[in-house]
Amino acid sequence: MANRNSNRKLVPEAMDSLDKFKYEVASEVGVNLKNGYNGDISARDAGKIGGNMVRKMIQQAENQMIGR
Repeated sequence: MANRNSNRKLVPEAMDSLDKFKYEVASEVGVNLKNGYNGDISARDAGKIGGNMVRKMIQQAENQMIGR
């Protein structure tokens, strides 16, 4: 059976930018992330960060589509 890891990096070069983006969004929503391990933050705070990251990425993609 094939390994279907959904967490694989489609564009490994983008990881640094996404990591920087994560810290920017965390700061905006008031979640204090530290460099390295952040497994001690609550699921709610992690969700705030991830949800806002997705929201901003969708908004940026929509703006690019409108600008064409």
